[in-house]
Amino acid sequence: MSNVEEFPIQRQLTEFEALVAAAPTALEAIPGAVYVCDHEGWLIRYNSEAAALWGRTPNLDSRKERFCGSHRLFLLDGTPLRAEDCPMADAIRVGTTTRNAEVIMERPDGARFTALVNIRALKDHRGNIQGAINCFQDISAHKKMEEEVRRKSSDLEDFFENSAVGLHIVSGEGIILRANQAELDLLGYRADEYVGRHVAEFHVDAPVIGEILQKLSCGEQLDRHPARLRAKDGSIKYVLVTSNSRIDDGKFVNTRCFTLDVTHLREAERARRESEERLAATYEAATVGIAEADQTGRLLRVNDAICKMLGRSRDQLLSMTFFDYTHRDDQAEDAANYTRQVEGEIDSYSVRKRACQPDGTIVYLDVYASAVRDDAGRFLYGVRVIQDVTDAKRMEDRIRESERHMRDLLEGLPAAVYTTDANGRITFFNKACIEMAGRTPQLGDEWCVTWRLYTADGAPLPHDQCPMAVALKEDRPVRGVEAVAERPDGTLVPFIPYPTPLHDADGKLIGAINMLVDITERKQAENRQKTLIDELNHRVKNTLATVQSLAKQTARHSDSLQDFSKGYEKRLLGLARAHDLLTRRHWEDAPLDYLAQEVLAPMATSFGGRVKIEGPSVTLNPRAALSVTMALTELATNAAKYGALSSEAGMLSLTWHVRESAGQTTLDLVWQESGGPPVQAPTRRGFGTRLMERCIERDLSGELDLVFDSKGLCCRTTFPLRGSAPNG
Repeated sequence: MSNVEEFPIQRQLTEFEALVAAAPTALEAIPGAVYVCDHEGWLIRYNSEAAALWGRTPNLDSRKERFCGSHRLFLLDGTPLRAEDCPMADAIRVGTTTRNAEVIMERPDGARFTALVNIRALKDHRGNIQGAINCFQDISAHKKMEEEVRRKSSDLEDFFENSAVGLHIVSGEGIILRANQAELDLLGYRADEYVGRHVAEFHVDAPVIGEILQKLSCGEQLDRHPARLRAKDGSIKYVLVTSNSRIDDGKFVNTRCFTLDVTHLREAERARRESEERLAATYEAATVGIAEADQTGRLLRVNDAICKMLGRSRDQLLSMTFFDYTHRDDQAEDAANYTRQVEGEIDSYSVRKRACQPDGTIVYLDVYASAVRDDAGRFLYGVRVIQDVTDAKRMEDRIRESERHMRDLLEGLPAAVYTTDANGRITFFNKACIEMAGRTPQLGDEWCVTWRLYTADGAPLPHDQCPMAVALKEDRPVRGVEAVAERPDGTLVPFIPYPTPLHDADGKLIGAINMLVDITERKQAENRQKTLIDELNHRVKNTLATVQSLAKQTARHSDSLQDFSKGYEKRLLGLARAHDLLTRRHWEDAPLDYLAQEVLAPMATSFGGRVKIEGPSVTLNPRAALSVTMALTELATNAAKYGALSSEAGMLSLTWHVRESAGQTTLDLVWQESGGPPVQAPTRRGFGTRLMERCIERDLSGELDLVFDSKGLCCRTTFPLRGSAPNG
């Protein structure tokens, strides 16, 4: 046996065993967050930096923490990550090594951060997994910076590609390295047709591009440098190039160019210049005056026409305000309007005013004033278009005077005269129209000034069918027509219209004039004539019958031829007096008081206050007037010979009144005598009584009552007022 003692060989510790055997503070020496899990995933070691990032201090004795000490885990897209699915779990289960993986850890307070993890499995000498170690760090700031760089890069790329302005990069040799879509769209090329070619190929003017490249190679900047580019379709594009150079270590590397298309602006500018040239030519060639003025009214620009109107040179006018040549009586109105225009209260105005030429001549001007303002609405200058209307003003004055004279003439006519426009609307009427219509028509009324119209036969006549309407609608004068106008008070006025169309110088219908001639008196005369003829015919028959009856009755009661002659003559004179009274009234209606006065006038003169006549105003028709006159004459003759007036103390009273009964108007007339000789009733009815009975009862369908009272005769008559009326 050997004397040498055998010493046991010491086994080398594995990484996991070394970490477990080490003091708990051994992990603190590692610069970063570190934690270790055993082969089942239980958390057995971690340092303070790991706890700080987790925001918590896991309890290693409870064996509740597996795979990770954070509160919660998430993938980068925010999807929750279970602990058993995390990279540490994979390392423990299958030994997967994780390098620079990123996960999101959430602390108990909800705060999250991005962690960069590096995980490696810890194996024994035989390769069995004993655990795993995770070194991780908070890379949130780095991620934020990375995101910012990515965003800026994206923005820059978006700016380049989607800019509304053409952008391109040209190398130091003049080769186009890159161009955005706006640049390609401007010239109409595809990228492969444009990029990679020399920039000079697209410039129309070789000297220009040569100058541009020379300046850029020397480090100069270009600001809106004009150039012309040739598009794919052969058109020329006018552009402004703004560019600077990139120079590294003194070497010209490339240029960055902005290309602004000003083709439309150039065309617009050319059009503007042409417009201004045309405007200037029109301005000077215009036959109306055109002037521009500042806010004080001082003239800034004038054309030849206004110089001619005002009799002043251009230099003279440009040293004046437009108030200087305005007549002093018209300055206030123009100044007030211009002030309002300058202050923005009104956009434009027009005014007619007088202007004074240097020699004192007055000219009339129609001024149309407008204003030019900037985008903010501030007044820049006023534009005044001026027309010389002196001749037109004089013509207007003459026309106005002629119209006034014509109106005065029409107003002075005794006939109703009015005018209408072509549509029949009334434009003028004189005072006679008001009198005839019984109302004041309104301008704009249609067809006629009257209230209502009727034909001569009395049929209603619509205004749109009246003679004036016919004249306008058929464009012809209307003659030989009669019509009747009704006033609002119901009175009727017959008239003859004379509508006549009016035409302008070209023969176009512009209106009509109508004269309405009142024929009331003519109609009344015609009616009187007809009535007179009818009444004469009737009265001749009645008179002959009355004369015959007077002769028979007088002869029957006469004792001798002399007695017959005397009585017959007396009654014929009474009949003649009645006829005479009606003849004076043209055989028209006669007032009762007039008839009574005429019959009793001789007695009233002779007997003074002994004769009394009293009663309301009543008008009798010719038939009633003749009968009443004959009856009163008979009573008056009897009173003078035998009755109250035959004595000095006798009195006579004639009274009457009107009454309404059963819709009929009746006249009651009382003849009362008193103070005369005693009255005795006659033994027989005399001729006078029979004559009065015939006049009242037969001719007038009335009643006659004779009372022979001893104190005085009383005669009461009652008859209807047919065709007669009380004058209330």
